[in-house]
Amino acid sequence: MADSVDPRVVDPLVVGRVIGDVVDMFAPRVGMSVYYGSKHVTNGCNVKPSAAAAPPTVHISGRPEELYTLVMTDPDAPSPSEPSLREWVHWIVVNIPSGMNPSRGKEILPYMGPRPPVGIHRYVMVLFQQKERLADVDPPASRAQFSTRSFSGHHDLGLPVATVYFNAQKEPMVKKRS
Repeated sequence: MADSVDPRVVDPLVVGRVIGDVVDMFAPRVGMSVYYGSKHVTNGCNVKPSAAAAPPTVHISGRPEELYTLVMTDPDAPSPSEPSLREWVHWIVVNIPSGMNPSRGKEILPYMGPRPPVGIHRYVMVLFQQKERLADVDPPASRAQFSTRSFSGHHDLGLPVATVYFNAQKEPMVKKRS
């Protein structure tokens, strides 16, 4: 497949500043479908944190012998106007077989659902195709100030093959009647 960039896929990532803040420009080469329950995640859609408390169902299309790494981060932590903890890493799974859910891979960092304290946060899922099975991947020392680019470079993952992001904001507290 040619490495041409499909503007219909990449434009929302540019407009949403995912390309730039989290990843560099890339040509999507693999299909990735993400669902929280029945909610299909599309670039820029809104997902309530309560609906994303458990890990999503992710389906990756590709050739059976291929392995993938999935990284989920919040580039807006703790606040979109002052993202001093950028990127906050929510999930890392390696060695995911093509066509399978991340549960079939090796979880390096357990899933943490969105918990935006203030403002509208972007939650970005980045998929990399591995060149080989990853054996020695340590969890990051901290979830704060993670770098998807550095992680990719350290593990020789190259550019992403698919990325999708959603927005979430703090849900209003439900007041109990006394």
